[in-house]
Amino acid sequence: MIKARGLQRRFTSRGRTVDAVKGVDIDVTEGELVGFLGPNGAGKTTTLRMLTTLLTPTAGEAQVAGCDLRADPVGVRRRIGYVAQGGGTGPECKVAEEIELQGRLYGLGKADAIERGKELTEQLDLSGLDQRLTKTLSGGQRRRLDIALGLIHSPKLVFFDEPTTGLDPQSRANLWEHIRMLRSEQGVTLFLTTHYLEEADALCDRILVIDGGEIVAEGTPDALKARVSGDSVALGVDDDVTTRAAEIVGRVEGAHELTTAPGEVRFRVPRGDTALPALLRAFDAENLTMQSMQVQRPTLDDVFLTLTGRSLRDSSGSDSSGGDADAAAEASADDNERNEVPTRAA
Repeated sequence: MIKARGLQRRFTSRGRTVDAVKGVDIDVTEGELVGFLGPNGAGKTTTLRMLTTLLTPTAGEAQVAGCDLRADPVGVRRRIGYVAQGGGTGPECKVAEEIELQGRLYGLGKADAIERGKELTEQLDLSGLDQRLTKTLSGGQRRRLDIALGLIHSPKLVFFDEPTTGLDPQSRANLWEHIRMLRSEQGVTLFLTTHYLEEADALCDRILVIDGGEIVAEGTPDALKARVSGDSVALGVDDDVTTRAAEIVGRVEGAHELTTAPGEVRFRVPRGDTALPALLRAFDAENLTMQSMQVQRPTLDDVFLTLTGRSLRDSSGSDSSGGDADAAAEASADDNERNEVPTRAA
């Protein structure tokens, strides 16, 4: 459904050249749910905007939903759905009106747009809201409406840009179920960007990690986490026995990355669950009391920290490329090359 090779995007402003995306290769097969992760400024949004024809690549090529990204951008738009981060509904419009209008913009007849809208409102738990103004909807309802607008023309490939940003935990979990349903029940291929590590872990078959405009890792969530060397273990002890506790931990087979702070010993071992019984026996033999114990399996954030030396949760966008921040700043300068369809049907 997506095959991109050497995709690049360069911006020039006030004599400064910024490579926001530095030649990425992306493969997404039919029926996959693929997550695209990276901190602010990493190149996520720039890449997404290229794949959805909202930005023209500086270099590289891509096939999206069977159409050439450069030669047939209109064909790409007709075959994909796009759920933007900010949404695209008019606050004074009714739900039914927005869905019908989106369908008409995609070439559906009025009757077909209305019928398709009824199917989507039922599937996305929007039944009974068709005469409500969109500005009166809750955050979760608005996001489900955004999804309905992206699905009105029955695309087989849908792009989600930060689909659950700003939602409360219950609404986020509800939206996850709807996203899963699109893949499992309708066979839709999904490509989503997200800042939420737990979201990518829970939803995605495969994950691409971008940093500084380059793909730095890809694989299933479990495969990526397996690249981190072992479980993280934190032991709480009395302050005055921290050194003795660390000596005991140092004798545990496979223990590494050992650090201490007053009353705490942290380390990694290949299997935390099997290392703890031996630790408890060793503490008992030394007449030491363990106040607390935490074992944490590797997370996607650990993966990113291992690969890049900084946390995926770092939202400062401080990488030298300038990334998405520059893409946003330059977006208005590229109107002449976007060949955009009307905003609501983008």
